[in-house]
Amino acid sequence: MSATSQIFDHHLGAFAKGLDELIKDYDSNSVIVTPEKSYRGIEEISGFFEAFLDNAQPSFWDAFKVTSKSTEGEIAYLVWEAKPFVQMATDTLYVKGDKIAVQTFTAFAS
Repeated sequence: MSATSQIFDHHLGAFAKGLDELIKDYDSNSVIVTPEKSYRGIEEISGFFEAFLDNAQPSFWDAFKVTSKSTEGEIAYLVWEAKPFVQMATDTLYVKGDKIAVQTFTAFAS
């Protein structure tokens, strides 16, 4: 299994384990880019995920479904849904070494 696939799989599984586990995939140079804002470094990325986890209702996780997942070299791509909360969302991860260097995230609400 490639390093990208390992980091990608860990990232997806980390949501069930909480914020501390999620943050292990990032470092001080990591960036998450969203339509609203870019989050740089551990502190801002922690805040992004903390807000995401705090706002997700328990039924969100029951509705969460991966619809497409692939990796190409250092790039990982994910399409998911959590209807009726999120009609569709995409994540693209650029993995450098053993960390997510850049991630894009876009969610399309119902």
